Amino acid sequence: MTRRGDFALVAVAGVLWGTGGLAGAELADAAGLSSGAVASSRLLGGGGLLLVTVALRGGLRRVPRTRAAGVQVLATAVLIAVFEAAYFAAVARAGVAVATLVTLGAAPVLVAALSAVRARTWPPPRTVLALVLALVGLAALVLGRGAHGSADVGGILLALGAAVAFGGLTLVNARPVDRLGASSLTALAFTLGGVLLVPYALLTPGGFALPHDAAGWLWLVYLAAVPTAAAYVAYFTGLRTVPATVATLLSLLEPVTAAVLATLVRDERLGPAGVLGAALLVTAVVVLRPRDAHSPTMVRPGDAAEHSRHPALTEHGASIPGVMRVSDPREGPAAR
Repeated sequence: MTRRGDFALVAVAGVLWGTGGLAGAELADAAGLSSGAVASSRLLGGGGLLLVTVALRGGLRRVPRTRAAGVQVLATAVLIAVFEAAYFAAVARAGVAVATLVTLGAAPVLVAALSAVRARTWPPPRTVLALVLALVGLAALVLGRGAHGSADVGGILLALGAAVAFGGLTLVNARPVDRLGASSLTALAFTLGGVLLVPYALLTPGGFALPHDAAGWLWLVYLAAVPTAAAYVAYFTGLRTVPATVATLLSLLEPVTAAVLATLVRDERLGPAGVLGAALLVTAVVVLRPRDAHSPTMVRPGDAAEHSRHPALTEHGASIPGVMRVSDPREGPAAR
């Protein structure tokens, strides 16, 4: 069952990611860094900052030395590195609008499809409605900002690769490893992911470089600390109870935040279509929000499909298909 606190953490992660675009653009402008250098510095900085924080709190000593923990860290490192590299390469070839639309639009569809196959049932109606609202809203928001990208097949394939990586990142971390906390996981995986991205950065125009002035370092510290370290710790923590499909849909708060900030800070125009798209994305989040703890809820067959990793029907407050009862306080919405 989705906890309200976990739902809020995933939503906050989406908002924080939205500030990352602005911070990355300002960092590139202030320090003259390539997209590859920004991506690798982001992961190295965020992972390194968390490593120091976790180590000072003694958390690294508590990281389990198990095969499951090692696989989780390695898989997360590879997926986040692939996501960053593929997305920025897609932006370079197909433009920001096309790359964003394909990557963020495909991720929740892929996760929803895989979740449905695993559960052998269709997603609940509320999830389907939110998915439709989110995809239409994303298209209107991105295309309504007046950005245009070329129909580069290679760029679109790279964006699809980024979507697969982000969806995989969500699914891999939807089942936490015992005693491997979100902070320790993010610290280890992102540091390793940043190391994996260094060769990619060296191959991009300008190579791998670091800021050379105070302004550039301030932007790098913010990018590493807030939309990277804090955002991903919140996201991985929320995945304890938030279904993977819902989580990827909540990540679409990123383009909403980015569009608002671009309008306020970089003097970009949003336009009527962009405003409508942002409204539809926010509406999708409202549709997905956990239900009020005291509201009557009719439970239908299949609504618990994505809650299979939660308490069994024999436990207190569990659902019996077709029976009207008062929602358990821990229950969230019937489930990138």
